[in-house]
Amino acid sequence: MRAGGGKGRAVVVGGGVAGLASAALLARDGYDVQVLEQRDGLGGRAGTWSQDGFRFDTGPSWYLMPEVFDHFFRLLGTTAEAELDLETLEPGYRVFFEGEGRPVDVHADLAANTATFEAIEPGAGARLERYLASARDVYDVATRRFLYTSFESLAPLLRRDVLVRSRRLLSLFGRPLDGFVARSFADRRLRQILGYAAVFLGSSPDRAPSMYHMMSHLDLVDGVRYPQGGFVRVVDAIAARAEKEGVRLRTGATVTEITTTRPRHGRARVTGVRYREGGIEHTAPADVVVGAADLHHVETALLPSELQTYPQRWWDRRESGPGAVLVYLGVRGGLPQLAHHSLFFTRDWTRNFDDIFGPDPRVPEPASCYVCRPSATDPTVAPDGFENLFVLVPVPPDPAIGRGGLDGAGDPVVERVADAAIEQVADWAGVPDLRERVVVRRTVGPGDFLADFHAWSGGALGPAHTWRQSAFLRGRNASRKVDGLYYAGSSTIPGIGLPMCLISAEILLKRLRGDRSAGPLPEPA
Repeated sequence: MRAGGGKGRAVVVGGGVAGLASAALLARDGYDVQVLEQRDGLGGRAGTWSQDGFRFDTGPSWYLMPEVFDHFFRLLGTTAEAELDLETLEPGYRVFFEGEGRPVDVHADLAANTATFEAIEPGAGARLERYLASARDVYDVATRRFLYTSFESLAPLLRRDVLVRSRRLLSLFGRPLDGFVARSFADRRLRQILGYAAVFLGSSPDRAPSMYHMMSHLDLVDGVRYPQGGFVRVVDAIAARAEKEGVRLRTGATVTEITTTRPRHGRARVTGVRYREGGIEHTAPADVVVGAADLHHVETALLPSELQTYPQRWWDRRESGPGAVLVYLGVRGGLPQLAHHSLFFTRDWTRNFDDIFGPDPRVPEPASCYVCRPSATDPTVAPDGFENLFVLVPVPPDPAIGRGGLDGAGDPVVERVADAAIEQVADWAGVPDLRERVVVRRTVGPGDFLADFHAWSGGALGPAHTWRQSAFLRGRNASRKVDGLYYAGSSTIPGIGLPMCLISAEILLKRLRGDRSAGPLPEPA
């Protein structure tokens, strides 16, 4: 075990993926690090829940951008291959469309996807190849110049590979994704497959910049993977590497205040945190504090108003990603109609997203939804003869929608959304007896995201990736008012998703080193 401590003491607030990754990298760099997590388990939204032989991932379920995971583990002297048992899904996912009798499978193979598009819309196959070539080009530039930078310096924006694409990149940044997709594809189904990338980013196709068409490269070319044992294995692997580097992981430790010293002249500086554990108040001195919990909570609840870089008035001008109703189902018998990942898209997508993000938010009826069936790939997540289903229904980010519960005991709106989703899956996928076969049921609502994770507005993901909340316009990763206070996670740069949380940890390390380079760090760290 590394001794650490050569660069001072660091406290990481929050034991989610970003917090654990940040702690591991800081400890490897010579800091004496401890993580304080308020819940009894690590992982944050990427948690796990078990009952009656079923084990559910409670949050992230798509393993995309594998090169980001590979790079992160290599920074710590290991590899994703050594830490995880990854399987490429085939199909990557299946899409059911309202009013259409046959679903569409998306494969981990460009030629197969090109043939699928061509069969649906003549000429769409060649246009998909051009679309994905553009997506790859933008993704490569983003990886080299934007994803791994804190935007302290404008130098990455002045590199030749950016300048020669500047007109096109500005056009992509200012145009909504749905319009960009519509230029090349007429069929509603194809537009929805390509527009769904916006949902991964907590936005909608008409609100996300078209530069995010680069996301389609990830699933239509690179494919979708799954870590055997579930995403809890990713969390376990990162936590184990953190401990190997000397990080102390404390659960059941609720941070109540970030403490500072404020000289008469000059800026405030962190001195540590106060936290509550086992009903007893403690202090943890620190030279560096990393807020890896929800940024709204870190800023508005753990700091006095005069030291908040992002006070409530800042959040009042921002747009949250969607809320979610989650449904964990243990089901008797097989469900071959569903792939590992299945998407259910309503015909009137515009109305669906306006219900969630528009000026008069409401739960969509019917609602598009997502279903994960990990038991299609992983025999350990359900007993023999049973299936494991995770259902996600995007709803407005509003805690008033309520909280979930076991066996239908959640708040009425949450349970009605869950009932409607079960009926929708049963009808569209052709499983008429699905409801009768459910043996385990648990629901989670926006109120739970607020109570369990201090999630801003009860949102499931974090601030949406709109043009005002992307790249250098997103919240930065360091306090402007308190020296030694930094941020990591989906609330800050580079954004939403497990790969982005790993990158945010690396950007944090680079910032502490004074490293303003644009690309990933040399391996190992």
